[in-house]
Amino acid sequence: MDKITLAVIQKKLESIAEEMATVLRMTALSPNIKERADFSTAVFTSDGGLLAQAEAIPVHLGSMSTSVKEGLKAFKDEFYIGDIIIHNSPFRGGTHLPDITLIKPVFLESDNSPSFFVANRAHHADIGGIVPGSMPGASTQIFQEGLSIPPVKIVDRGKIQKNILNLILENVRTPLERKGDFMAQIGSVNKGEERVKELAMEYGTDKLFEAQKLLFDMTKQATHNKLRQIPEGSYEFEDFLDSDGVIDNPVKIKVKITISNGEATVDFTGTAKQVQGNTNAPLAVTRSAVFYVFRCITGDDVPANEGGFSPIKIVAPVGTVVNPNWPAAVSSGNTETSQRIVDVVFGALSKAISVPAASQGTMNNVLIGGIDPNTNKSFSYYETIGGGTGATNNCDGENAIHSHMTNTWNTPIEALELEYPLRVTAYKIRENSGGKGKHRGGNGIIREYLFLTDVEISLQTERRKFSPWGLKGGMNASRGKNLLIKQNGEVVQLPGRITISAKKGERLRIETPGGGGYGNPNNN
Repeated sequence: MDKITLAVIQKKLESIAEEMATVLRMTALSPNIKERADFSTAVFTSDGGLLAQAEAIPVHLGSMSTSVKEGLKAFKDEFYIGDIIIHNSPFRGGTHLPDITLIKPVFLESDNSPSFFVANRAHHADIGGIVPGSMPGASTQIFQEGLSIPPVKIVDRGKIQKNILNLILENVRTPLERKGDFMAQIGSVNKGEERVKELAMEYGTDKLFEAQKLLFDMTKQATHNKLRQIPEGSYEFEDFLDSDGVIDNPVKIKVKITISNGEATVDFTGTAKQVQGNTNAPLAVTRSAVFYVFRCITGDDVPANEGGFSPIKIVAPVGTVVNPNWPAAVSSGNTETSQRIVDVVFGALSKAISVPAASQGTMNNVLIGGIDPNTNKSFSYYETIGGGTGATNNCDGENAIHSHMTNTWNTPIEALELEYPLRVTAYKIRENSGGKGKHRGGNGIIREYLFLTDVEISLQTERRKFSPWGLKGGMNASRGKNLLIKQNGEVVQLPGRITISAKKGERLRIETPGGGGYGNPNNN
């Protein structure tokens, strides 16, 4: 195949994933999906390998192929035209329970088995469990975090399985919103199937399979070449999570990266054992975080597909916070521990090549739920809040932006206030929160919510004890703060992970961390 045809097919595959994303966002019901775009879409090979993806949420994209492969394992040869699988199990390739994956096989011509799969993963604002939003501050088992769905068919030969759908909706606080989002996910994979079939008709099935092999080989070779540019040797780094949410002790993440002959071994031996709280990161999350870092290094001129995974070996000892045993609590492993894994992998590589200083290192998860007095129905609000990114050797960090394993938008104030009994009383850049340096780190965000009814709040946040670090003489950034402001003006400082009740008229103020500085600030 000539290079031009290969490049056109590659871009058309990517455009299929992007169109799936557009369909999902434009038809979803919840603000978390239609406003924040907390979802991902991708195309996969017949054995579940990543073939093309939309540019969306890194923590989803690096782990979705594991979910697809688990779906294939569950049904083997029992796929039929029109089937759609649903599942969210973190111990079967998922991330945390609110992230729900839909997978659809694509049959071409007279195939007896699928030639491709299309899939999406979307964060649902509630999937049951002990708190609104399904991300408790101090969960100790996965059962407390919501409904775990093994791979099952939500659509069987084109017919929605109402018994499966009703079972899920019976276990959530916001069934109408969940149903709307599920219908959007179904529409998205249907569109993906349609477009893959059109592509096969345009080029022929054999041509698509040839392109798939060439793209994988090209990406594998390009990744090898990029890794050969890193000096060979072993590089170590460690950093800490503030706590596990239950026991107020730091949780160590340690890595040793060995670069040899165009390959990388990323070894987490020495990392803390799995913990009682919810900072345990399923293996799929750890895998996703590692590949994200190496994807940053290889650059966007290398296609994102399964071929880029093969030169990288991950050693994640079983029973640690980067590969826990069932039934560990994992809800913030996806959002918070993934960020620290990125920090330690970048930290180790900083000893060999130029990388950014630490970004804010948290997603600042805020979950608010209760009964809406206007409708007398349950509501569940979820969002993550951006912060500062780390400076580099040639530029300042970015202010007030999502970084690393998250890539969502914000929830616009107007949409938030229209949908929920909340008001946003402050939303601004947190000045001087970035670390000083020859190049300064980016500043964080201040976001403050006023409650118009009694609510239950859950927070899963990090970098409240350990600062985002600077590099090459750059200064550390400011740590984050969580504050509850009472009606009488009393200010209560909250820990990084907590579930509490708050009264009507009280306010929650989140001050997010900045990014670390780069270079000695006196050498400007």
